[in-house]
Amino acid sequence: MTNREQEIIELIRKNPMITQNELSEMLSITRSSVAVHITNLMKKGVIKGKCYILNDEPYVCVVGGANVDIQGFPGERLVMNDSNPGAVKISFGGVGRNIAENISRLGIQTKLITAVGNDDYGRGLLEAAGKCGMDMKHSLVSDEYPTPIYLSILDEEGDMKVAISQMNVLEKVTPEFIENRRQLIKRAQLCVIDTNLPEKTLAFLTQEFPEMDFYLDTVSTAKAVKVKNILGRLHTIKPNRLEAEKLSDIKITDEDSLRRSGEFFLKQGVRRVVISLGSRGTYYRDRETEFILETEKARVVNATGAGDAFMAGLVYTSLNGMAPVETIRFSAAASKLALSHENTINPDMSVENINKIMEENDHVKRLS
Repeated sequence: MTNREQEIIELIRKNPMITQNELSEMLSITRSSVAVHITNLMKKGVIKGKCYILNDEPYVCVVGGANVDIQGFPGERLVMNDSNPGAVKISFGGVGRNIAENISRLGIQTKLITAVGNDDYGRGLLEAAGKCGMDMKHSLVSDEYPTPIYLSILDEEGDMKVAISQMNVLEKVTPEFIENRRQLIKRAQLCVIDTNLPEKTLAFLTQEFPEMDFYLDTVSTAKAVKVKNILGRLHTIKPNRLEAEKLSDIKITDEDSLRRSGEFFLKQGVRRVVISLGSRGTYYRDRETEFILETEKARVVNATGAGDAFMAGLVYTSLNGMAPVETIRFSAAASKLALSHENTINPDMSVENINKIMEENDHVKRLS
């Protein structure tokens, strides 16, 4: 093997998805010369096939957490500090993974970059992704850490009361790992990220891909602070009221403080902010439009995946050029559909079923 061939092999080993054009730029040789070397390496049996990404079909990239959900449902009123008769359900979850599956169920090609352990749970996550049309083959499989687990206890109304998350393996999603998937991310229509990722990885992603529209799920108040210094690099953020307060340092107690919080995010450079107000509805703000969508209280079976479905709705409506009010109505309906099923992902999630829910009454309160 020649020195040049060894250089090519090393670059391919670091990034199996590298293109011939990228190889030619990095080695300062012509693309045709790279093609010759690749052909020779294939003849020698060193390279068994090509792994170049073709941008034939548009796709969304999601970079975030995937885990196994273990949820406890009490049979009656939840009693703290005691054993509660009920049911335990095990399913696949994780904010990034849930968003990706919901997007996929809405008919959009979706690629998920995450990290799992080299164990039964990890293999199960990878196998399940293929069955629902999600592409997880660019994710990391670790021998060092187990697959993440999210253990939660819900109350009799379906709301989470306490949870423990084990997500150490996501520390392996480093800037170096992301760099090796540069072309996959670069060619996406948009990229959804969540704050389960390490802070340095979130900073690297949003800095290295300045042309990308990043949609952020803040996950929790504790994790939301990771993005406090990079808000200006984000296209869309979807915090709840508490997370918005944590990021803006503005206590939201009334309509005036809510609007000041929205204004804060726009001044930071965020192009669109969507704040969940719980049972009151959803606040929306961009540079031209501001309103609150008030919705009727939904029947809650499991509230765990409602926010993930809402984010998937934001992605779908953006790609389909829907106006702000219809965007939030669609996303809120997706959230309501998620609430109605015991699984974190409602298996009936579809554009058709969301449109049926949109026919129900809601009210847009314009703010000016």
